[in-house]
Order: sequence, then structure tokens, then C-alpha cells
Amino acid sequence: MKSFLLAGAMLAVSGPAFAQEPVFDAHVHLHKGEASIPDYEAQLKAANLKVAGFSAMWFGGPHQAPEGKIEQTRANNDTLIAMAARHPGMLPVATVHPYDGAAAVAELERVAARGVKVLKIHPHTQRFDAADPRVLTLAKRAGELGVVVMMDNAAILPGDCEKLFNLALAAPKTRFLFAHMGGLNFRFWNILPLARTAENLFGNNIYFDISGGVNIAAGSPIQDEFVWTIRNVGIDNVLIGSDFPQLTLPATLAALDKLGLSEAEKAKIRYANAKRLFGLE
Repeated sequence: MKSFLLAGAMLAVSGPAFAQEPVFDAHVHLHKGEASIPDYEAQLKAANLKVAGFSAMWFGGPHQAPEGKIEQTRANNDTLIAMAARHPGMLPVATVHPYDGAAAVAELERVAARGVKVLKIHPHTQRFDAADPRVLTLAKRAGELGVVVMMDNAAILPGDCEKLFNLALAAPKTRFLFAHMGGLNFRFWNILPLARTAENLFGNNIYFDISGGVNIAAGSPIQDEFVWTIRNVGIDNVLIGSDFPQLTLPATLAALDKLGLSEAEKAKIRYANAKRLFGLE
């Protein structure tokens, strides 16, 4: 998949008027394992679109091991790491189940030693409580290892945003990437400008991808408020993600272009922020 290794490459797009800037897709699901990658490439090719890279994870597919299946989790993480080695530009996103406790922490340490930069855990899909102490233990260790903790934040579960906010406060040395920026509950995150004014409270360690939410907000009555929220949480803390295969990257970029953000703001969201957060070359 050399088409993904386009460091410094520009987007060449026909159809929708995408800006000619590099893009990193921070949210791609491999529901069918490696067979999902040609499908991902196909939706890019159909839009004459190229990307600098993408984050890939198992969630939603058969490769996601449940609690108590740590051997299966290890095997699946190894498969994902090997897959990334075959597909330059793919950033493997490992997972563990927080309720596996010490075994989950040990697996996090193992994959971090193998170069994994992102850990994805999903309170809804994996059926755990984000306020559970085992989640905090795992998150703090990720911070010590320099691993970004990606968590679903579609506000599917009651108290989703509040629990994630408290988790980030309790683990200030860990960088969190909250997917979907709260979904239709994105308004909650406008608390961040106030949190930043409180001495010794907030370490500015929260990042967001706007997958899904941007597709809903663009061209809607809530668009202006969505843009206001993006700027309140900080343009430097927002990434683009497609949530493929549920949504496509071309559709997501088209939605981003409808928001009325400046070209400088969109350039950060499309690529620069991911480059900084993930340490991309």
C-alpha cells in the first residue's frame, strides 16, 4: 500500500474542492482485518484522494478480544503490528481490556516496546465503566510510556463526557484522544476554556477527532455552534477522522470544508495536529 506513504504529498482531488494539503485519517476500522484495506483505498481512489497515513484499529470487527481473553488480545495486537509493517503509512492502534488489570498493563507495556503509539479502549463496545479505577491505572501507565489513549466519546453512554473529563484530570500526564468530540453532546466540551483558567486543574491533555460529528453538523442549524466548540477546545487539539467504513474520508473532508474554517485551521485539523500528537515523520 505504497499509495499511503506520501510524506509531503499533496491531495489531488477531482469532484469536491478539497484543499491541496496532506491528510492523516485518525480513525479507521478494519472490520474485515487486512481485507478492509483495499476497501479503504477504493473510497480514496474513487475521489482521486491520497493520504499521508491513517490510524487503524480492530473495533467493530471479529478481532476484538473481550475481557479475560488476554492471549487472544496479544495475538490480535501482534497481527495488527505486522500488518502495519506491510502497509507503510498505517499507524497500528492496539487495544486491551482495562478489566484485565495487571495483564492489560503488561500488554500495554509490551506493545509500547514494539513501537505502538496509540491504545484504543471503548467503554461502550468493551462494556466497561470509564470511571473504574482499573481504567485510570491503565491510562496513567500509557502516559508514562508516551502512548496516546484513544477512547470513544460519541456520548452513547450516560455520563460519557463527564467521566472522560474526570479521567483526563486524574491522569494529566497522559494524552487522550476522544473520538467524535462528544457526538451531539459536543456542547459539554465548551467547559475546557474555563478549565484552563483553574490553577493546577487541567493539563491541556485532551485531543479530539471530529469523525461523525462534522458530517452531521456541516450545513445544519448547529454548524456555527459546532465550529465555536472546535475553536473553544482548541484548533491545535482537533484531528480529522473518517470512522471508515461507517463513513468515508472524502465525505468527511467535504463536510470539514463546509464549516467556514480558515485554510490555516483546516490544515492543522487535516494533518499538522496528528503529526504532532503521534510523532509522525
